Amino acid sequence: MKDPRIRKMAKQVIEYSVHLQPGEKVLIDIWDEAYDFAEELVGAAQEAGGQPFVNLQSLSLNRQLIMNATEESMEAWYKYENFRMEDMDAYIVVRKNHNNKTYEGIPAEKMRLYNKYYGKLHYGTRITNTKWCVLRYPNDSFAQSAGMSTQELEDFFFENCCLNYRRMNELAAPLNDLMMRTDQIAIKAPGTDLTFSIKGCCKPPACGIFNIPCGETGMPIIPESANGRISYNLPSFFQNTLFEDISLTLKDGKIVEARSNHTERMNEILDTDPNARRIGEFAMGFNPYITRPINDTLFDEKMAMTMHFTPGNDSIYNPSAIHWDIVTSHAREMGGGEIYADGVLIRKDGLFVLDELKQLNPRELKKELEAASL
Repeated sequence: MKDPRIRKMAKQVIEYSVHLQPGEKVLIDIWDEAYDFAEELVGAAQEAGGQPFVNLQSLSLNRQLIMNATEESMEAWYKYENFRMEDMDAYIVVRKNHNNKTYEGIPAEKMRLYNKYYGKLHYGTRITNTKWCVLRYPNDSFAQSAGMSTQELEDFFFENCCLNYRRMNELAAPLNDLMMRTDQIAIKAPGTDLTFSIKGCCKPPACGIFNIPCGETGMPIIPESANGRISYNLPSFFQNTLFEDISLTLKDGKIVEARSNHTERMNEILDTDPNARRIGEFAMGFNPYITRPINDTLFDEKMAMTMHFTPGNDSIYNPSAIHWDIVTSHAREMGGGEIYADGVLIRKDGLFVLDELKQLNPRELKKELEAASL
């Protein structure tokens, strides 16, 4: 018997996340055999009157393509994929990765070549021209990486992916309104003293629209405005490497020093292109059901009482082939932290302190979402 939560999630993705309309084309990009979810997405798209197209992919096959890629072959791949992407109204990707180390051992120059054209396709065309949503999918490998049994991981996954994101979006609106009025952000925490501008950058709330799970308010920054230092206290799994003890020093928007347990590899990534050393996103995470990192950025960046400060792409302010969401916790037990908007303290030790924002704190947000369950 198929898990009924799969259909519930598929309907929310089609009807809310990409709000598919009659006659619209949606590309459903399925990695590593997430077939049961693909079937439900196709069915939900057809019920909405849309035209679904399905693309089946494999990490191990993609590894082989990358290992032997040339500039000519990657340019040809990009032209083909870009032609299809430009024809789509919506895009949904579901990753059920069998092994998150599949790309281990690929030479750095091959990964740079792949990221160059992958970035052009997804950060250049997909993000700007389609309604899109990115998801994971549970399996044994995901559970092992998260430090859970497969059953625990499945329950955790569906608990987070079947939330009423329309209601969460309504509750996040006051934070977005505040960010839209804000110029200067200042962040203070152990190893962190950082300032930057978001003037005119923030957009309407988008909880559950671009990512599921969700639970963040994110925005680009004025790239050249970032100055100071930030230390991250959570691990970050990116491009097949688990980075820890990350710190960045920025001057006039550029990362001038980057350190971690893999400093050399980190700097290779930040040298992917000139804008990879600038910041593409600042966000505050507040999902009350994600309370610890599970080594998957799509979940970790939404964790309650966290923020992320992201080197790389923003399609308008800072186009780049990478987008690296590095997360840090401001929970008191993790050392705490403070976020100021134009000199006013809005969040302390991971909790919002302004009355109009307190509904996003874990206890209050849980109550609201339980009352509005799908």
